[in-house]
Amino acid sequence: MAELNTGNPVFVTYMIAAAIMILKVMGQGWMTVYRMMRSDSGLVSPEDIQVGLFNKNPRAEQLALNDYVDRSRRMHRNDLENIPAFLACGLIFVAAGPSLLLANILMYTFVAARLAHAVAYATKQTHEVRATFYTIGSVVVIVMAIYVLAVVLI
Repeated sequence: MAELNTGNPVFVTYMIAAAIMILKVMGQGWMTVYRMMRSDSGLVSPEDIQVGLFNKNPRAEQLALNDYVDRSRRMHRNDLENIPAFLACGLIFVAAGPSLLLANILMYTFVAARLAHAVAYATKQTHEVRATFYTIGSVVVIVMAIYVLAVVLI
């Protein structure tokens, strides 16, 4: 546990990267809500089309797929499939005691890849472009996990 404090620059790197990624995943959820409210559509559950404070004129077509809303929802789902693995792996990576240089390269590369993936998704880039950024982030987490295993098992 000595590694998990602000006196450890590797942990500080993790704290910064993790905080940015937590803000990203939480912000994407709010972006989806904003898009639903702005478009007055993209609702997902039948109970959502009841009269309420923000839905004064509910109607069945509000449940229809709306790409403007669903794109944000897909981005959020993608974050939820990727960011938690980074958060968990990053913590055990810090405990494994990597160099600051390695931690900076890997963790900030993950953050950059996820942010670039979000921009690519939001601007409707091709699957190949999005997959490139996904792959970079995924490889980073895999490298961190392998590093942890090498430290622990070797």
